[in-house]
Amino acid sequence: MRQEWSPEDVVACWTLVDGDWDLVANKTGPTRLGFCLMLKFFEMEGRFPEFIEEFPQPAVEYVAGLVKVPATELAKYDLAGAKRHRKQIREALHFRPATLDDEERLTAWLAVEVCPVELVEDRQREALLVECRARKIEPPGRTRIEKVLVAARNRWEKVFCARTIERLGDVGVARLLALVAEDNEDGAGLLALLKRDPGAVGLDSLLTEITKLNDVRRLGLPEGLFADCSEKLLAGWRSRAIKMYPSGFRDTADDARITLLAAL
Repeated sequence: MRQEWSPEDVVACWTLVDGDWDLVANKTGPTRLGFCLMLKFFEMEGRFPEFIEEFPQPAVEYVAGLVKVPATELAKYDLAGAKRHRKQIREALHFRPATLDDEERLTAWLAVEVCPVELVEDRQREALLVECRARKIEPPGRTRIEKVLVAARNRWEKVFCARTIERLGDVGVARLLALVAEDNEDGAGLLALLKRDPGAVGLDSLLTEITKLNDVRRLGLPEGLFADCSEKLLAGWRSRAIKMYPSGFRDTADDARITLLAAL
């Protein structure tokens, strides 16, 4: 959660409404202040804070004034042990904890809807948290979230590689694998040439690029091989391939190796 808040935003987002007061009626002291902050935090974020420091100080001071508890009392609130408070807030907002079945469904959703178009891990994580909120699910813990993200990326990568290999066909696959076969100096030379920056525009660089194009065309890659994937996705695979030597390709799993070579 952001830490900088204008007074207007604090009032708009952190003010307790009628139903909120009903929830805190029997609470006092640090418990009262901590519960109110957790409630409003969850309303906005769809998750509970991990640390007291996640509460913005302007919000702490504002809510402390509302509930008539000194802001300094928040340090006494047992955030980690507030299981009953979490349960009460979830029930009030109609949320529930994530189950293993939820994690599987979220993994499948990420693999289909997010991973094909978004490569940045932080944005994948953000999309996951937004989806949890839309489904009224309290997100799993940090470790389990990371497992979901990794599983989704792996699942999508397998689908992407399988689709690429199918479109290449046996002949296309064989030609690409031959490029990184041991003792294939011509193949290694072509890969090195493809990775090389064309340099300044001129007759020599133009002829070099024409040579590259002709060499690639001789591989006979099918048209539309990557027609339905985003340029960002293709650029990501190409970037990975550019950093690899023939030996690195040989050490990579077959499906990923073929896809990396095709992207390059």
